[in-house]
Amino acid sequence: MHFTLSRLFQILFVLFCYSSLYSQDPVFSQFYASPLSTNPAFTGNTYTPNIALNYRNQWSGWPGTAYSTYAASVDQFIEPLNIGLGFRASTDSAGEGLYKINNLTGFFSYKVNLGNDVSIKLGIEGGIWQSRIDWENLVFGDQLDRIEGNNGKNPSQEIQPEDLTRTVLDLSTGILIYSPIFYGGFSIKHINTPNDIFFASSEAFVTGLPARYSAHAGAQIVLREGNKRRMDAFLSPNVLFERQVNLNQVNIGAYGGIGSVFAGAWFRHTFQNADAAILLVGFRQKGLKIGYSYDFTVSSSLTNRLSNGSHEISIGINFDHNRRKVNYNDCFQLFR
Repeated sequence: MHFTLSRLFQILFVLFCYSSLYSQDPVFSQFYASPLSTNPAFTGNTYTPNIALNYRNQWSGWPGTAYSTYAASVDQFIEPLNIGLGFRASTDSAGEGLYKINNLTGFFSYKVNLGNDVSIKLGIEGGIWQSRIDWENLVFGDQLDRIEGNNGKNPSQEIQPEDLTRTVLDLSTGILIYSPIFYGGFSIKHINTPNDIFFASSEAFVTGLPARYSAHAGAQIVLREGNKRRMDAFLSPNVLFERQVNLNQVNIGAYGGIGSVFAGAWFRHTFQNADAAILLVGFRQKGLKIGYSYDFTVSSSLTNRLSNGSHEISIGINFDHNRRKVNYNDCFQLFR
């Protein structure tokens, strides 16, 4: 499929203004299934390798602007050193591949015990952020015939940029404070505001990719203690606030697990208007978790009929279940 140049700007505008402010930053509705993308201080929530696979398909009903995100991460806590190490790779594709962003990122966290079962974790991440435009699939005005439209016969006089790919260093940091009952955290993404040449004409990006601020908090209410034969039953109310440039969003809801089943519900608001109602269902067995969520668009400017909502699938693999006894002494069950 070919796109006109105006279509490119439409895609970028829509993603920036309407996708909960994440033209550059993919934010999963299942943020608990991709904790490294929320705060680098979440690095190392398990004593053995923890693998997270995530997929999001946003607004598949909007022709030419569907936004797909793929991510894979692995992280682990190294107990003798009180540190967490992790690695994450992700790809975002807009306009059926017209505009792509790739990330390769490393994570580090350090844990400090404050006493009375309260701990602090400090996290940093650093990696490569790369954006690319598929120039070959752009169609310019001088290629269009009044009768035949884009007949493929008219070469464009538009000069191709020397570099269609931009690769920059991206840095982020975050902090968490937690106990077996509650957690609270704050993170800053893109603290070095890496420059993206594709947005050079936009005032919002003159000084580089804007920093993204995130505040998040929650609690864990144990409904039933687990044992060797059964898993814990618990409820975890939580809230996630995000801000980038002058755009904001807040997710408020709860996650619960009982036996082999878990589920959740959230409501997302952008402060200007209601955005989406989010429903989650999933299955867990030993160290395997599989979740599916659906964002039902409730915005008056973008209805669910037009957007077709957003779909997410997450797969988590935690090898800690093979250990004889695991005592996390925290409230991060929903993140594992």
